[in-house]
Amino acid sequence: MHPENIFIKDYTYELTEERIAKYPLPQRDESKLLIYKNGKIEENNYYNLDKYIPSNSLLVFNNTKVVEARLIFQKSSGSVIELFCLEPAEEYPDITTAMMQKKKVLWKCLIGGAKKWKDESLIKMIKMIESDSKEVELVAKKIKKLTDDFLIEFSWNDASLSFAEILHHTGSVPLPPYLHREAEETDKERYQTIYAKHEGSVAAPTAGLHFTERLFQKLEKKNIQRDFVTLHVGAGTFKPVKTETISEHEMHAEFFEVQKIFIENLLYHLDKNIIVVGTTSLRTIESLYWLGVKTIFQAEISQHDLQLQQWEVYNIDASDISTEQALQSLLQWMNKNQTEVLVTKTQIIIVPGYELKIVNGLITNFHQPQSTLLLLVASIVGDYWKKIYSYALENNFRFLSYGDGSLIWKK
Repeated sequence: MHPENIFIKDYTYELTEERIAKYPLPQRDESKLLIYKNGKIEENNYYNLDKYIPSNSLLVFNNTKVVEARLIFQKSSGSVIELFCLEPAEEYPDITTAMMQKKKVLWKCLIGGAKKWKDESLIKMIKMIESDSKEVELVAKKIKKLTDDFLIEFSWNDASLSFAEILHHTGSVPLPPYLHREAEETDKERYQTIYAKHEGSVAAPTAGLHFTERLFQKLEKKNIQRDFVTLHVGAGTFKPVKTETISEHEMHAEFFEVQKIFIENLLYHLDKNIIVVGTTSLRTIESLYWLGVKTIFQAEISQHDLQLQQWEVYNIDASDISTEQALQSLLQWMNKNQTEVLVTKTQIIIVPGYELKIVNGLITNFHQPQSTLLLLVASIVGDYWKKIYSYALENNFRFLSYGDGSLIWKK
């Protein structure tokens, strides 16, 4: 059966409200860890992760940083309008460029209370955190309605401030909707990995929330290396599958970037173990193989066209192209195009029927029923996902973003 014909109803389980972790544990690395390997399940906690990963392995993290993407405006009538900044307009080559814009920027947004907002501009006075007197005027103007969201122009009257700084001063952390609560002050720190670096995500790469400096020290003592990719997580990560089969579900495209030296590091570890922390890291790394394949088939492909569409990889015959060949070709393409950093988009959907090309193991949280993230887990362990999730439910594991996690090895 082609993966497009997968029925989403086959990937469900009963997740009750009390199993959803509304808040994180006080100590990040004390979250419970389920370990699955070769049909066997063990239980421990994140602090002891080093016991389950061989020395000389490579751990890959997503160092994206969550931005304060929720903006609240109040009209003169008293009506409240909420803008949720999803991603920059198409005219910007990447999220970083858009975040660094000054005075004005175009952004795709969801609007809470859209019917109450006609054509007038919304105005919000921002009190600067470091100043008791300075205020900046932020103006939101609705440009046009898009398919699932709106194009909004933001402008502000202080040319020294970037859009990233504007968000930091006045926005709030966009907690996942299934937590059913407003963001609190503590979420600014806890809904962020300790290694977050590049601003652009509207959701945290939650598998990384469990890592601490003391855990990193234990991993280093065992000669377990770590490296980083950057994939900016979009709100589409929470988008439920509402269609009968996966073929009708549109996967979200997300910006990612990797350094050339990172690809070289992957090549070095191909004969060892490569474990990714989070589904976003996995989607990024697996995308690299297929982008390399594309450079083999189209040596002159432009940077603009070097992207991945949702089902593209399932229709490419790359059976005679090894992982090493694909990554070497991608490096050659980067050298030819004189770039040290690959910045592009991936829409890849990883579901049962997909065979991992680079990754040996995945560290991830427990995901929602009938979600693309649960399908990704099933692509690695097959139907055994049901036993893994049943074990987690029966043994008081906490679910979703602030919950516990698992280390699952490729079968």
